[in-house]
Amino acid sequence: MAAKPVSVRPATVAVSLGWVLVIELLTQWGLPYVALPSLVILGIGRALQTAGMLWAVIRWEGGLDAIGWSSRNWPKGLLQGALWSLGFALAAGLGMLLIHLSGRDPLTLLRSPLGARPADRMLFFLVGGLIAPVAEEICFRGVLYTFFRRWGIAAALAASTAIFVVLHSTHGLPVTQIVGGVVFALAYETSRNLMVPMTIHVLGNLAIFFLSLPVFAR
Repeated sequence: MAAKPVSVRPATVAVSLGWVLVIELLTQWGLPYVALPSLVILGIGRALQTAGMLWAVIRWEGGLDAIGWSSRNWPKGLLQGALWSLGFALAAGLGMLLIHLSGRDPLTLLRSPLGARPADRMLFFLVGGLIAPVAEEICFRGVLYTFFRRWGIAAALAASTAIFVVLHSTHGLPVTQIVGGVVFALAYETSRNLMVPMTIHVLGNLAIFFLSLPVFAR
């Protein structure tokens, strides 16, 4: 494992999470009163959350190096994230093959509600495949994992993944969220480059959405 990420201050965590909560409450409260699609409101909310968290990191930590998201490391992070995604895709493909051989349709475990109209699907890809993963990685890995890392890898991995899973409410056992949380945290730990788990998260979501298109429906 690589050396631990730079630790962020409690003030950074408190302000970041407070801002995220405020925006989350405002978007939920405003849904019935704003004449915009819910995905548009969600995308705006996630963008505002991202801006607030980045401001907190810059204000209290002196720059984005504290969470491993300096722009000079983005190209390397994108490449490493793509390689991680390839390995993750091969493992997922093997798992899907085993599920298929057992007589079940593995795609039923992955499908997302993309919407009926092409515009709805494009919006789903944009918000769920890009805007939301960026915001989530800044929050769960950049801020929370980095904060918990002062108590060791196991504590940071367990705490950040548990919070990630809890806030992604699902029916049944959240296997995808658990595996994703662990993979994202390990990718961040070994690289100390937030762009790595961010890339994996974006590509993973886009792959799931792609497999949810009607052409794959049975």
